[in-house]
Amino acid sequence: MRSLLDSRTAWITATAALAIMTVAYGAPLVVVVAMKQVAAELGTARSGPAGAASLPYVGAAFGGIVAGWLAGRIGIRRIVLFGSTMVAAGLFVSAQGGLAELYVGHGVLMGLFGTSCMFSPLLTYVSLWFEKRRGSAVALIASGQAVAGAIWPPLLQMGIDRLGWRHTMLAFAAFVLVSGAALTLIFLHPAPIAPSTHAGGPGADRRRESTLGLPPNLLMVLLMVAVFSCCVPMAMPMQHVVAYCGDLGFASQYGAAMLSVLLGSAFLARQFWGWLSDRIGGFPTLLLSSLVQATALAGFLLTRDLAALYLVSAAFGLGLSGLLPAYVIVIRDCYSVREANWRVPTVMFAGLLGMAGGGWGAGLLYDRFASYLPAFSAGLVLNLVNLAVLTFLFARPQTRLMRQPQTST
Repeated sequence: MRSLLDSRTAWITATAALAIMTVAYGAPLVVVVAMKQVAAELGTARSGPAGAASLPYVGAAFGGIVAGWLAGRIGIRRIVLFGSTMVAAGLFVSAQGGLAELYVGHGVLMGLFGTSCMFSPLLTYVSLWFEKRRGSAVALIASGQAVAGAIWPPLLQMGIDRLGWRHTMLAFAAFVLVSGAALTLIFLHPAPIAPSTHAGGPGADRRRESTLGLPPNLLMVLLMVAVFSCCVPMAMPMQHVVAYCGDLGFASQYGAAMLSVLLGSAFLARQFWGWLSDRIGGFPTLLLSSLVQATALAGFLLTRDLAALYLVSAAFGLGLSGLLPAYVIVIRDCYSVREANWRVPTVMFAGLLGMAGGGWGAGLLYDRFASYLPAFSAGLVLNLVNLAVLTFLFARPQTRLMRQPQTST
């Protein structure tokens, strides 16, 4: 089985996982693209649909820990099949009524029981197929949300313009159900390094390197603080750039295109960050990408020019794309394979809460101030907190002794 590590089969598996996540993460984008129409039709403030768009992250944060644990015991196929079905059910329920149905569909079905079965479980699952190219592989499948954002907004905008947002949700629900089942059954097979078998080997309880001279759980808490602080600002432009462009007087097509530029840039750049993390390690990659994200977020505060906003969006995608995959690499380097199924989703729990809080909080601050500038300013402050925590960890002497990922010859 170890001969499958870093093999052609491993890359096919990773690509299939990327496709599954791309489809699943297209589901919450319907309400993102149609935010102004949903708010107008339901007679609510913009924070109403913005909250719905954030709820899948909250649900996935809580459900991901259990889903990751179950995936290690009953297999990835059953977990992902269940998740795809729940994402489709969430879209169906969301299309039926008002805010209550929107929240139940997005938070409980699409999040708690849906994407929770994909993000953290698939990140961990694919990491078990790779050794030398783990950073590149994890970066690839972590791009599911970015690819979804690059592909779906213009198509969803066309559907919303022609069919309305409710019928667009129903059509996408059918697509999620069929494509998710097909990809899972055809391509997701047992990983060559199964945590249950690896754990029985010599030294299975020993961590791969060190927890940087800190108690293991303290390091995990610091990583959770860091990922929360970078994901709050990450979510703000991702969920509100379409509405922000509308507020600046640009047509909705420009806003949808800008979201595609942001997340398309994130997908392309994520492959660079994966390549870089294979060479310099997870912590340096985290620091560099967080710095780029903070710089780009400041750009949203400084310009209202359409062309400049496209450049700022592309730079923001460049920055955010390196963060989440690098956290997975850091966890895998600091802890044993045996712990991966629960430590990865636990750290991602904080990140998903940050994504939810950032999207909802930006809508709340907009309703209070009739401007996105306070939200982007608050996001920048939290991004600086992230940089402070990462700098503290990176500066520890033990960080220099961590094993650097090997490159193939």
